[in-house]
Amino acid sequence: MRFLIRFSNGGGEFEVPYNHLHYLQGLIYRRIQRADPELSITLHRPKVPKLFTFSLFMAEKRRTLKGKPYFLGSGAGFFYFSTPVPEIAEAFIGGLLQEPDVELWGERFHVESVKALSEPSSFSGKTYSTLSPIAVTTLKPRFGKLKHYDLSPGEREFYENLRENLMEKYILLHGKKPPEDFEIKVLNARSKRLQVKPGIYQIAWHLVFKAYGDEEILRVGYQAGFGEKNSLGFGMVKVDGRKVKRS
Repeated sequence: MRFLIRFSNGGGEFEVPYNHLHYLQGLIYRRIQRADPELSITLHRPKVPKLFTFSLFMAEKRRTLKGKPYFLGSGAGFFYFSTPVPEIAEAFIGGLLQEPDVELWGERFHVESVKALSEPSSFSGKTYSTLSPIAVTTLKPRFGKLKHYDLSPGEREFYENLRENLMEKYILLHGKKPPEDFEIKVLNARSKRLQVKPGIYQIAWHLVFKAYGDEEILRVGYQAGFGEKNSLGFGMVKVDGRKVKRS
């Protein structure tokens, strides 16, 4: 399930900090907690994929200012939310509509509309692009301790860990071993350093890629996000292009 959530601010320009994902994450958890407190507690379990993701916050019109840590938006502001779990969708959207006045990073918005979006009819062989960058990490020894290391698409382990993460989500959703048929071919990659929380940053990747394989595996990635930290706003993608055969 995927939703387009649009906000109005009463006219005029509004600021959007480039590091804003944690504000959207806070909004999502607060609205879920309002609608379904038990589900909110479940979603706070550590080290388990939360099975939802969301995009960066966008604006109909955008103006950048040199040297500023934000851009200026006008018209409607909006972002996308996606989950394969109906209870999560119902709690977040229900909580949002119960309390449609929203404050984000000091700006006040009102929920103008929530639109459910249709899914692609198929997933394998399509071109994908990121609505929020994909994060993939590993642990590497440094100064005698294991430290988190942000992987890039130029490293083989990026693809191995991306696959393992996707399989874990499939098992959580379907309760059975997933098919092994999954492959992506990156066509374009651009890194982005985003703040996860104060003092903690993640290097993630805006990608354009082709994905091939089992339709249900790819649907999990489309609905719940590719890569890690999806509930922090990483790994949301859209389907762009026509189907292309695997070479």
